[in-house]
Parts: sequence; C-alpha cells; structure tokens
Amino acid sequence: MGVVVATKRKTAEERREAVLDAALDEFAARGLHGGSTETIARRAGISQPYVFRLFGTKKALFKGVIARCFRETLEVFQRAAEGRRGIEALEAIGEAYGELLAENPSRLRGQMQAYAACEDPDIREVVRNGFGDLHAYVERVSGLPPTDVSAFFARGMLFNVVASMGLIEAGEPWADRLIAGCKDEPQQ
Repeated sequence: MGVVVATKRKTAEERREAVLDAALDEFAARGLHGGSTETIARRAGISQPYVFRLFGTKKALFKGVIARCFRETLEVFQRAAEGRRGIEALEAIGEAYGELLAENPSRLRGQMQAYAACEDPDIREVVRNGFGDLHAYVERVSGLPPTDVSAFFARGMLFNVVASMGLIEAGEPWADRLIAGCKDEPQQ
C-alpha cells in the first residue's frame, strides 16, 4: 500500500498572489496585449477560468500587477528611509530601489510595460496613482525642494532606461560615463 501525502490546499489569497507573481513575469516579457492568461494560469498552477474568476479580465489582472508593484515599491522606500530625512533618505531609497530591481528583473520590465500601456486610460490611472504615491512619499520624507525631488526621480527613470537596455553590463565607455552620472560618481 502506498503512502498518502497530505498537501496543504492554498487559500484564495495565496492563489491570488501566485497569479500576480506569474502575471508579473508574463506581462513583463510580453506586455498587456501579448501576455497569455493561459500561460499565467499554468505558471500559477490553476485553471485559466479561475484566473478570470479572480480578476474578471486580463486588463484587470494587469492593473492588479501594476498596483501591487507600486505598493511594494513604496513599502521598500518606506523601510529604506526609516529614521532618515533629506539627502540621506534619498540615498537610502535609491540604493534600496536598485537592489529591488536587481533581485527581480521582471519588476523593471513590468514597470516599463506599464508605462508603455498608458495609452489606455484605466492603466494610465493606476500608473499615475502609484507614481503619485511614490512622489508624495519622497517629497515628504526628504523635505527637499521640488527641484531636488524631480532630479531624484529623473535620475531614477534614467537608471530604469539604462538597466532596461542592459547597459550596466555592457562595458561601453559612453554607457559607463552615463551610469557614473546616474550614480553621481566623479568622472576620471
């Protein structure tokens, strides 16, 4: 007689999180319109109809992924800046953000796909709200003037583009100078 192994059944919330994880990877690679809910369901270990039962539509799932990414990014910002203010807070946030993207490259690609999908007003609203929350937090925690806060976000967006193009590993002289400028390192 064989041994029966009991497996713990996932809760609806655990399945929802698994779908969001799988969807991040799929949408990061293929975007909103190219992403496959069948692939997402398979990666999450559930049926495709269950994906639609959880989220209703593929666009609603995409919006859920985007909203979660912004929320998690804000949480990373908050932990990094805890007990800090001014430039010190910005430096800690920037470093933590770089580590976040390095840990999961799908997050950066997903973020870029979200910006690309902003022609849809519903997607645009989620992106605006998420980015607005990040801006409000950075502005509040840093206490710095708008020019400094804008420069911080401008550098971060440039770093996103640099990372998206794979320039960090490229070793091209012009790319190295651009990256040094993003990090505010002295040039030699």
